[in-house]
Amino acid sequence: MTNPPATRMTSRLETGAPETRWHYRRSLASRVTLLTTMAVGLAVAFVAAGAFVTVRMQLQSSLDDSLLDRAEQAADAGLLANSAGKIPSGVLGAADVRIIFLSIDSRPVSADNVPALELGRPELDVLTGDSARSIRTLSADGTSWRVATVPSGDGQALVIAQSLEPQERVLAKLGVVMLLFGLAGVIAAAMAGWAVARNGLRPVRRLTTSVEHIARTEDLTPLAVEGDDEIARLATAFNQMLTALSASRDRQRQLVADAGHELRTPLTSLRTNIDLLSQADPAGGLPPEARAELLEDLRAQTEELTTLIGDLVELARDEPLTHVVETVDLSEIVDRAMVRVRRRAPGITFDVETESWWVVGEPAALERAVTNLLDNAAKWSPPGGTVTVRLAEGVVTVDDQGPGIADADLPHVFDRFYRSQESRSMPGSGLGLSIARQVAERHAGSAEAGDSPVGGARLTLRLPGVDAAADATA
Repeated sequence: MTNPPATRMTSRLETGAPETRWHYRRSLASRVTLLTTMAVGLAVAFVAAGAFVTVRMQLQSSLDDSLLDRAEQAADAGLLANSAGKIPSGVLGAADVRIIFLSIDSRPVSADNVPALELGRPELDVLTGDSARSIRTLSADGTSWRVATVPSGDGQALVIAQSLEPQERVLAKLGVVMLLFGLAGVIAAAMAGWAVARNGLRPVRRLTTSVEHIARTEDLTPLAVEGDDEIARLATAFNQMLTALSASRDRQRQLVADAGHELRTPLTSLRTNIDLLSQADPAGGLPPEARAELLEDLRAQTEELTTLIGDLVELARDEPLTHVVETVDLSEIVDRAMVRVRRRAPGITFDVETESWWVVGEPAALERAVTNLLDNAAKWSPPGGTVTVRLAEGVVTVDDQGPGIADADLPHVFDRFYRSQESRSMPGSGLGLSIARQVAERHAGSAEAGDSPVGGARLTLRLPGVDAAADATA
């Protein structure tokens, strides 16, 4: 019998499960309201505490000044000392205080109903003349008393004690009032914060509703922008994103439509030739010349279809460089492209002059872009014509001796699948120059078309880089 495997409780940290913080579970309006309420509550608490302490200190200071002043006046009059212990304080118009007489040679004497106050060292120092006065708080029978002591002649002192109960009642009422007003202020702040949050976040809710509608219906219509605040900036940025997304979607749709149109022709030709081969009489068969011609057409159409599919895959990539990127000499790229193009166009003369120019990029893509420019020039050059190729300071220029580019076609020569009226009878898919421009832009460069000084077309490829000689000098 085997024991069951041991189990234990795992915490959220051990399992790696995401932990949702409490404030992320709340709406933005509730968080704004809560933060506003907390801020106002803290402000009210600090103000109330400061006001309460200030009032308490002021009341205490006023009471001390009053007690000391009355005690000194009574001591200076000398009347109370002569009638010590005989006349109650109320008879003398001091019903709110209790008067006690101290003497070195006798016990404390008072005609008032004085609670058992524990007089001590501060009062004794005044009696002996070691201190000019003293005032402090004593407790007796559950009541706090403020006790002031002043000298009253040789070997005598006068003590006046006043209950702090009225002052404490005032402070208690003040505390209740402050508490009620503070609570009312916090509630009012919460309501105001909620109202401000609701009104202030109304544009955010409208933006959220619009974005949800776009996500649900895929309607990329730009949003209405009002004002110039942060929400308006967010809506403007979102509109820019919608514009880019709409353009990307339109390009993809156009690419699919154009690809379907371009693929239809070679596929139809392949199907027709295959049907001819399959319908031929096996006994008699086709003439060797016709059969060889059909097979040659099949091979050419297959190669054209393969090239077209490769070009479509290249153009469909909108992501940045993901292949091996290295520093290459653009002159070597041009030399390798020339080897390939010379093999495909043996009847064309190529006049090539290059200088070293170091470029950081993808060698295969750069070679393909240069090859496409050279293939285009070779295709349009007449038999025995010359294609002039120059590379200087990162600019590759390719001049042919063909008919040139019409003004109406010049803005569109780098568009996908664009083919002029003159080129529709010639081989090609109209993607080569588009790929060249895309490669140039991916390498922070550009591709341009214009007229050549020798009478044909000039294609220019510009790529940023470093001159080898200048780099060596530096």
